[in-house]
Amino acid sequence: MKVAVVGATGMVGEVMLKVLAERNFPITELIPVASEKSVGKEIEYKGKKYKVVNMQTAVDMKPEIAIFSAGGGTSLEWAPKFAEAGTTVIDNSSAWRMDPTKKLVVPEINASELSKDDKIIANPNCSTIQMVLALAPLHKKYTIKRVVVSTYQSVTGTGVKAVKQLQDEYAGIEGEKAYKYQIHQNIIPQIDVFEENGYTKEEMKMTRETKKILSDDTIHVTATAVRLPVMGGHSESVNIEFANDYEVADIRKILSETPGIIVQDNIDAFEYPMPLFAHQKDEVFVGRIRRDESQPNTLNMWIVADNLRKGAATNAVQIAEYLVTNKLV
Repeated sequence: MKVAVVGATGMVGEVMLKVLAERNFPITELIPVASEKSVGKEIEYKGKKYKVVNMQTAVDMKPEIAIFSAGGGTSLEWAPKFAEAGTTVIDNSSAWRMDPTKKLVVPEINASELSKDDKIIANPNCSTIQMVLALAPLHKKYTIKRVVVSTYQSVTGTGVKAVKQLQDEYAGIEGEKAYKYQIHQNIIPQIDVFEENGYTKEEMKMTRETKKILSDDTIHVTATAVRLPVMGGHSESVNIEFANDYEVADIRKILSETPGIIVQDNIDAFEYPMPLFAHQKDEVFVGRIRRDESQPNTLNMWIVADNLRKGAATNAVQIAEYLVTNKLV
């Protein structure tokens, strides 16, 4: 099992390597891939050193699986070349997510849709993954009509440059900026570029991807995505309107029985999800589960997950595991 990790020297790439090692993914040969400036550098995986190669070298090596985390432009150019060589690509960028010919996969929800013919598989947006994992079982039981979500997103979602900006500002050092404004002691209500409708690309990703993953265009989703000076993961306040009424106790039971979710919801003991708890964990944490008393059949929840793990690397590795287990590669 030859596996290429494209973007191996980036923040998500490094976490992917860590997750592959932790989960003992059956790799016989690792192919770390990065931009030309990183070619020749060494990375360590399970105590062994591997030299970083360029894209064409990796394509020529014909890995069974290539996990991409190298940006949309790179994916658009190179994913088809890997696919033509017989490699199955799992892509972490936004490049293929809304392509009607590509599957958008959260393994716990819709991995069963995958087949050997799927040579480019899209990994959803980090904020979408953690939200839909909680929405999917509730939609099955109660039918979701509308979702209102506000996100509180970690600087790690932007990358190394943003983490450095926060650290510099915290230390009072003038340095390179990832954001237009300071992030230390601030909140920025913009993630990604603005679209014509006044929403950001991140907000519209959550709207469009949710419908695709849950295979239901009738679900209305409206989002506000916000960047905070936080490191451990993304948080979301989610308001869900159902077609049918529910009992809060049933909601808790359904979520607690859903693979990949941990319910942290004991207000008497001040237990609720926080990035502090989610950091470096693969689960999605759900709490503050309560009825919206302002209108019928509506629920409020608070959802937190490590955006570099379940929101990116872990989800991609879980897709790869499904492919291997079901002999789709």
